[in-house]
Amino acid sequence: MLFACWSPKGGSGTTVVTAALGLLLARAAPQGALLADLAGDLPTALGVAAPTGIGLADWLDAGPDVPDDALGRLEIDAGDQLRLLPWRGAPGAELASSAAESGDRASAAESGDLASAAESGDPALAAAGRGEALAAALSPDPRPVVVDCGAAATGAALAVAASATVSLLVIRPCYLALRRALDAPLRPSGVVLVTEEGRSLGRADVEDVLGVPVRAEIRVDPTVARAVDAGLLAGRLPRSLERALRPALEAGAREAA
Repeated sequence: MLFACWSPKGGSGTTVVTAALGLLLARAAPQGALLADLAGDLPTALGVAAPTGIGLADWLDAGPDVPDDALGRLEIDAGDQLRLLPWRGAPGAELASSAAESGDRASAAESGDLASAAESGDPALAAAGRGEALAAALSPDPRPVVVDCGAAATGAALAVAASATVSLLVIRPCYLALRRALDAPLRPSGVVLVTEEGRSLGRADVEDVLGVPVRAEIRVDPTVARAVDAGLLAGRLPRSLERALRPALEAGAREAA
């Protein structure tokens, strides 16, 4: 199952929601879970040493000549039963220089979408093709996969969000954010609403404007901020965050069934 978390604007809490979903899925699934970072902040949120070198950014730039084991070699450990594909990867990880040397291409790239997009000369189309290839490569993984697409307005992150089994829009009840969400070329399957005191808009307003259900409602909690600031989110997932996100996981399981 492929979850994608995205937002119409930065600062909505997408990375924290992605990390928490990955942690919960890793606990529940016997095979663990996989996080994919298209925004660049997951290692920091999880308290993982910032990786350097090769990562998803390089996989996306590599075009169709990517060996079928490349993604697996980019994974790093992010805690008990949780693995992470970082935006920038671990030292020593290398992509094969060509499909001829590796013996095969990734099945996702072999579909032709990535190659034709790259050959078109259109950067936006090429980025979308790379995102589609990444989603196709991640979808067959036996582990549940959660992707932090960040502010997925265009490019590869948008393509991943559009291809996901469950597409979750992470948003605050803010007029500007709702306007951007309406303008986005993607309709989510559900909303994770990050609420805070003093807002005029609420859950019913968000559902009415966007026309999609709120799957989880998370109240801004200083405990969550402290866990992230201290790099302890992976070891001490706040219970308020865990309780709030469980309905989104249950809804995702129903959608995938």
